[in-house]
Amino acid sequence: MHIKSILLFVAALLQVATAKNFTWTGSNEAGAEFGDKKLPGRLGINYIWPKNESIDTLAKTGMNTFRIPFKMERLVPKNLNGPINETYFNGLQKTVTHITDKGLYAVIDPHNYGRYYGKVITNVTGFGAWWTTVATRFKNNRLVIFDTNNEFHGMKNELVRDLNQAAINAIRAAGATTQYIWVEGNAWSGAHSWVSSGNGASLVNLTDPFNRTIYQMHQYLDIDSSGTSSICMSPTVGRDRLKAATQWLRKNGKKGVIGEVAAGNNRICKIAMRSMLQYLKDNSDVWTGWVWWSAGPWWGNYMFSMEPPNGIAYKQLLPEIRPFIGI
Repeated sequence: MHIKSILLFVAALLQVATAKNFTWTGSNEAGAEFGDKKLPGRLGINYIWPKNESIDTLAKTGMNTFRIPFKMERLVPKNLNGPINETYFNGLQKTVTHITDKGLYAVIDPHNYGRYYGKVITNVTGFGAWWTTVATRFKNNRLVIFDTNNEFHGMKNELVRDLNQAAINAIRAAGATTQYIWVEGNAWSGAHSWVSSGNGASLVNLTDPFNRTIYQMHQYLDIDSSGTSSICMSPTVGRDRLKAATQWLRKNGKKGVIGEVAAGNNRICKIAMRSMLQYLKDNSDVWTGWVWWSAGPWWGNYMFSMEPPNGIAYKQLLPEIRPFIGI
């Protein structure tokens, strides 16, 4: 065998042998971000908070991480540096407290796509001010994770970089120094396009004085990675789409997490999902875990619903992915 091939083989064995367990495995808990055309909207009509009993049921499977999408405009209305809407915040805080009191992680997810009232956020200082307001409320809860913003897209990479750095700076300056920060990239933060979209080049030099920043990427298994179809492209589509991002993480000494992942209820998708999660496990020196999209009380017959007890994914996909939860 060629000496280079031997070295690569040994390196691969060492990589698997030293792979660590996932830090985070869990589910998104959608609902509070619903009704974005109705702002501020009405609780129970336009939006809803997750059910504690559903979180408890999923936690019993071994899930330890729950990402909570919500709207920036509902939490801090009118302008980015304004005061908190205490009523909406109370709903968020109750959900976070329920999760973290159990020793589980709660991911604070402003589900805004880099926009505020539908317009691209260009006020970097204001974005930092928004995060100062929010992080101050959670600075003493070590089990809170701050997600800078969901799925930036249609923006200049430099702006996404600056917004992420402003969020990191504001969160740390607010006194939240023990928590992790999950930063997201442009182009819907897709893992499959992390390098080709320029996210890798633009975000590689983000700085965190406490070195607890994780690169959050999303990955679906349909034809365009959008998560809008239950058809998976191939049995290996998930792992194939992660390879370039995995190499980028390892080359640059970074850690990543898949903050949204899902697949349909069919044979190919089940194989592809197991293959993808195994790939993450085999490369857990750089991948810290994954979070399913999504549970939530208003999904009904949504093809990816992880909501107990009747969600399609809860009934059909959970048995497939359970070996990769909490390992």
